[in-house]
Amino acid sequence: MDFQVVILAGGFSSNLVPLVSKEVPKALLPVANRPVLSYVLDLLESSNLKDLIVVVEGEDAALKVGGWISSACVDRLHVEVAAVPENVGTAGAIRAIAHHLTAKDILILSGDIVSDISPGSVAATHRRHDAAVTAMLCAEPVSGPSESGGAGGKDKTKKPACYDIIGLDSSKQFLLYIATGAEIKKDTRVKKSILCAAGKMEIRSDLMDSHIYAFKRSVLQEVLDQKPTFRSLKQDVLPYLVRTQLRSDAFSDEKTVEENGNGKNNIQNNEVVLSQILSNASLPSFHEVYESGLNSRKTHKCCVYIADGSKYCVRLNSIQAFMDVNRDVIGDANHLSGYSFSAHHNIVHPSAELGSKTTVGPHCMLGEGSQVGDKCSVKRSVIGRHCRIGSNVKIVNSVVMDHATIGDGCSIQGSVICSNAQLQERVTLRDCQVEAGYVVCAGSEHKGETFARK
Repeated sequence: MDFQVVILAGGFSSNLVPLVSKEVPKALLPVANRPVLSYVLDLLESSNLKDLIVVVEGEDAALKVGGWISSACVDRLHVEVAAVPENVGTAGAIRAIAHHLTAKDILILSGDIVSDISPGSVAATHRRHDAAVTAMLCAEPVSGPSESGGAGGKDKTKKPACYDIIGLDSSKQFLLYIATGAEIKKDTRVKKSILCAAGKMEIRSDLMDSHIYAFKRSVLQEVLDQKPTFRSLKQDVLPYLVRTQLRSDAFSDEKTVEENGNGKNNIQNNEVVLSQILSNASLPSFHEVYESGLNSRKTHKCCVYIADGSKYCVRLNSIQAFMDVNRDVIGDANHLSGYSFSAHHNIVHPSAELGSKTTVGPHCMLGEGSQVGDKCSVKRSVIGRHCRIGSNVKIVNSVVMDHATIGDGCSIQGSVICSNAQLQERVTLRDCQVEAGYVVCAGSEHKGETFARK
């Protein structure tokens, strides 16, 4: 297909503290005991996209990610790891590696996506329409655990619901408007020229931008060069390309035809365009009609690939999302896990040891070499490798990472226990996160707290 593939893997993401650490950058956070980046690599390999650039923020994080890739992807993929400065944003990351980009088209994915939607379908849609950009849209995920609270702490604060407000043409192939993360109660303004050219627009708030894009390289590089303040592909570059799609040769000119005093002629022309669109449904798109003899300006196409509603696509970009994705991949979306589940709908590694009268329920995972004492109950949870769990312990809707130690009589609900953390006897946690290596004192009870060294 002659696509270059770029994975934006982030670095030590601040909104995932204390789950991330110097030892575990975002790309290596575990989902069902596998790094989240492994799901993206598997997805690309399944589409026969094997020549990849993984962009990581920060030299230290890049070394960690590169080390894991070297051991996990031998003979499977050709992966180049590129380190970029921290906090440059997604657009800044692409600027920093622009000298690596030589193909006609670039496929860009976020490194925190867990999905079963083929990126190859996005690439094929992009090529079919000869688009400047093609964005993948999918249904908004339903998040939140089925028992116990959320992820606790800041995530539990109630906030106004935010949506991606998306405008599509009648064929649902072209993107006419996008407001990312806008509050739905606010006014939505649409460029009149685009609306008139397209004829009508369907406004959707049930779809989200999944952070999988195909870009025409020349267009992307021109925008990044001309707009040095743009930091985000989603919030800056994509909306800009959508706004300017009927004046592709005027990237640096923010004035509309109406503002230049030609509003009346433009409205008349748009009425002719609309008439032609409505009378000739066989035209490939409103862009061609807009160009053909009515306007001297060139257009570019902003296309969408809308994933089937039955598909799965979630980004691991918050603590709540980390909980949700782990729950889903050992639950309803277990086809993504890469594991074979038992007749009890769970995964207990053959080397794991279970004590007397201990139960591991459906939608659970118990990793290699872990030991669980007597009379324990594990429900809808992921327990990592080589963990030591005492007797009379209850774990519900939680994630326990590798080498954690949990003392006798502990109760853990809706929480994340990071690697090498220790819970002493009779600790009760609800909706908490415990940093790697942290020790929680015996007999303490906590709700909605984050445990991290200051």
